[in-house]
Amino acid sequence: MNASPTILILAGKRDGKLDPLAETAGVSHKAVVPIRGKPLIVWVLEAAEAAWPDAPILVSIHDPAVLADLPIVEKLKAAGRLSFPPAQHGIVESLEAAAAEGEPFPLLITTGDNVLVTPEALRRLHDEAMADDAGAALSLATREQILAAHPEGQRRFYEFKDKAISNCNAYWLRDRQALKAAESFRGGGQFIKTPGAILKAFGLWNLIGFRRKWWTLDKAMRNLSRRFGVRIVPVFVTDGALAVDVDNERTYKIAETLLESRKPNG
Repeated sequence: MNASPTILILAGKRDGKLDPLAETAGVSHKAVVPIRGKPLIVWVLEAAEAAWPDAPILVSIHDPAVLADLPIVEKLKAAGRLSFPPAQHGIVESLEAAAAEGEPFPLLITTGDNVLVTPEALRRLHDEAMADDAGAALSLATREQILAAHPEGQRRFYEFKDKAISNCNAYWLRDRQALKAAESFRGGGQFIKTPGAILKAFGLWNLIGFRRKWWTLDKAMRNLSRRFGVRIVPVFVTDGALAVDVDNERTYKIAETLLESRKPNG
């Protein structure tokens, strides 16, 4: 087992369509929409580069040429750390395409719009998943953490008997067996917006339990682990801002504010 993971950044066009933020910015890919003077994906690449000195980085994107002139891309390519598995029409398909190249496990997955991710958060997810002997892990924040970071950080939450949570757009898979857990994201994984996706991904019993808040989060994780045959664990972040990614104009403005707040004093 590798001491550091391979980092996969999903930066393709969802269903092959141009994202509204990209259209507004006049660019071909959402990943290169500028925020605070840098393309979205540069923030993510900088965090990935700093997290481990030797971790390979994969960027799944439809047209790698749109990133070719970015200094950090040139730097990572020169170091032999960066490659571009082709993005597919869906999240799971892109993940499978990236995993097909060599043996990239353990695999830490994030997204090209996850501009608030930090090296510390990436290391925490990997280290805790390894220490817990997990098959798969999810980076999560509680409602209290998120609202403390920004009162509009999230408007909807996954609510369980003991806590309400949101994901932080970072996931971890130990090995090929753990790819089974990724099946839940086939079709996009927009579970809050489309509750029917819970039924398709997790089954009727889990849908009923989720909607009625029958279970604690740990109990729900055990149920999902049984369903997929992979031990899935939650890893909680220390900063609720990590649950904010750039999905739309509203979250773009929130992410911009949170990035500004991280500027060192003086």
